[in-house]
Amino acid sequence: VLENQDLQDSIKPQKVEFRSLNFNSTLHWQPGRAREARDTVYFVQYKVYGQSTWQNKDDCWGIQNHVCDLTTETSDIQEPYYGRVKAVSAGVYSDWSLSCRFTPWRETMIGPPTVIVIHSNKSIILKLQAPRSPYKRKRGSRIPMTNYYDLLYQVFIINNLLDEQHRVPVYEGKDKVIKIENLRPGVSYCVVAKTYVPMLDRSSAYSSRQCTVL
Repeated sequence: VLENQDLQDSIKPQKVEFRSLNFNSTLHWQPGRAREARDTVYFVQYKVYGQSTWQNKDDCWGIQNHVCDLTTETSDIQEPYYGRVKAVSAGVYSDWSLSCRFTPWRETMIGPPTVIVIHSNKSIILKLQAPRSPYKRKRGSRIPMTNYYDLLYQVFIINNLLDEQHRVPVYEGKDKVIKIENLRPGVSYCVVAKTYVPMLDRSSAYSSRQCTVL
């Protein structure tokens, strides 16, 4: 019995946590101390905070991965959720390992906007598009993150004669089309942008650089 207890403890999943980007929400965990016997498999359940019964996640029932997609199960983005994972190895079941409480609207990270650069002789026109959520409208198009948050765009310009870290903020606001004027012809400029949520005081990562020579 003691050996079983040791095995139970040593295979118990560690660091169970939700990670979420634009409401694509996955549960992650690490294998137990046993450095994972080959035959270890995992079982995942989830529930809304306050519910008494846990739901099995069928696609993550007896899997060898350390990640489980719970995007569909956490689609009510204002609700707090829990996930939990247990391991089985050599016929021995670990206890459940519980995640922290996860509320998608509060905790999802928002991605940067997509940036398209159109240049004329002394100006650059930028077209910005908010990231999209995994949830769909009736017609099938994915709902943009601007439906869920008051998003601002922050735009920065990098003059390639200066060093890479010298990002000059040139715009913050909600416009999807922005004109940056009075630029020098023959100079290469790069643009990066972020999304910013004032209510949560949270910024995305930078978008990928879009560069152009006037």
